[in-house]
Amino acid sequence: MNSMGNLRRTHMCGELRLSDVNKEVILMGWVQKERNLGSLIFIDLRDNTGITQIAIKDDNKEIYDKAKDVKSEYVLCVKGDVRERESKNNNIPTGEIEVIANELIVLDTANVPPIYIKDDDNAQEAVRLKYRYLDLRKPKLQNNLKLRAKANKLIRDYLDENGFYEIETPFLGKPTPEGARDYLVASRVNEHSFYALPQSPQLMKQLLMISGMDRYYQIVKCFRDEDLRANRQPEFTQVDMEMSFVDQEDVMTLNEGLIKKLFKEIRGIDIPTPIKRMTYAEAMERYGCDKPDLRFGFELKNITELVKDSEFKVFSSCNDKNKSVRCINIGDYESEYSRKKIDKLEKFVKEYGAKGLSWIRVHDGEIQSSIKKFLSDEEMNSIIESTKEDENALIFILADKNDVVFNGLSALRNKIARDMNLVDNDTFEFVWIVDFPLFEFDEEENRFVAMHHPFTMPKEEDIQYLLTDKEKVRAKAYDIVCNGDEIGGGSIRINNSDLQKKMFEALELTEEMIENKFGFFVEAFNYGTPPHGGLAYGMDRLMMLLVGTDNIKDVIAFPKTQSATDLLTGAPSNVDEKQLKEIHIKLD
Repeated sequence: MNSMGNLRRTHMCGELRLSDVNKEVILMGWVQKERNLGSLIFIDLRDNTGITQIAIKDDNKEIYDKAKDVKSEYVLCVKGDVRERESKNNNIPTGEIEVIANELIVLDTANVPPIYIKDDDNAQEAVRLKYRYLDLRKPKLQNNLKLRAKANKLIRDYLDENGFYEIETPFLGKPTPEGARDYLVASRVNEHSFYALPQSPQLMKQLLMISGMDRYYQIVKCFRDEDLRANRQPEFTQVDMEMSFVDQEDVMTLNEGLIKKLFKEIRGIDIPTPIKRMTYAEAMERYGCDKPDLRFGFELKNITELVKDSEFKVFSSCNDKNKSVRCINIGDYESEYSRKKIDKLEKFVKEYGAKGLSWIRVHDGEIQSSIKKFLSDEEMNSIIESTKEDENALIFILADKNDVVFNGLSALRNKIARDMNLVDNDTFEFVWIVDFPLFEFDEEENRFVAMHHPFTMPKEEDIQYLLTDKEKVRAKAYDIVCNGDEIGGGSIRINNSDLQKKMFEALELTEEMIENKFGFFVEAFNYGTPPHGGLAYGMDRLMMLLVGTDNIKDVIAFPKTQSATDLLTGAPSNVDEKQLKEIHIKLD
């Protein structure tokens, strides 16, 4: 191994062009590939901007002998002259030139890497995560991280221009119930006491509004100890913001400008604004979920009324407010689904709690159905006529509790659309989902809980129902959804102490519970609180959209596995007894 000495890089490996011919340059980087042609050795030198071909001739024996020993991923410093290539490579931006080396220094050697440093390798994810520093040498992942850095700057610039201040909030805070389990940190100084890592800066940013800071933002790490999915990590990044003296439309309009800027600057796409609004109730009725993918049809139809008097008990037994019979119709795509494929779809919906999947097929006027013998001709025809849009039809029906029906059919329409390649990944359909329920019933706790958090403002016209009819109360809450993913959400907050107390009463929180969990926050309400609201983006999910991937790990430098482990460092890991004793913890 040698040092750079007095040599310093003049250009990056992806920068050189024909206009640089005859220049003397110094390049540094990793060996992507080497080729020994006998009298001539070619080395593809790579850094995070691209590749330049290095040519070493045998008439310079000292350099040539060094080059013969060079292997993949060696780190080199090369000084040489740029010339036009005889055999050009149109697949790379530097393909018209090469560098004739007159000095070569091996800065470091390398073992044979356990994964190929190329985008289309077939390495298992576990290996990629264990050797993440090698995985990150791939152009695609490097580009993703570059775009993330660009997005961060664009966000900061936009919010700075709109009067926001970037303010840091604490990582070591008070455990509070915010929907998911906290990551707890034991205190050494305060025996048997714990901090919680923030699930979000929710309370702190509201306190900043009470303090008079007016507009706050932060690109911040948050932590939730919950079950993981492909698009969820135990630590994640939020673009968090809060504004004073605003209402719902103010927050949404400002963020439409941010979304428009991001997609224009990073993807070159003009997002039409204002972004459409859709109520939570409409989203559930039409798509079965509050984050609908609007790039295709297959909307849900409620056929409960059509079959409420049916002799088919599976249908007629669903005639109350907590149950329903609903369906989707895939129209002329019916020809793509054999009985075998339909059976697979039935297994699929059972994963969402459904007991079965009924179906009706109409092909060239002929009706086939799994439930034909259970329905009258009138009932069968009424279902077909209420849902049919094309000449042919394939109607999938679920009858069960509303949450089972909505979850099952929502997942089914998404699956069919993807199976049929009906989803255009270059199209971005944004929608604001508004008028969420303020409460949802938690069967485990046997009480109503806040759908978002207990500081969400109810719609003024619904405040009268806070203590008497909770299911009627809608929230001033809003989610921004794109292509079936929620990328951000927020609300207008309660800014009145009496209303906040009434909200706690509706949640059946005792005075002791309120004081223990939120005492410091409630106290602040006594000193003048401005109307305020905000929004937080899941930065990782947002970047998934911007770079065009469906795996959140592709936009995070050092992600965790779905079991919340770090294969690179071995975290989480055991600690020795001395460390445990210092924080007053004894393991069983």
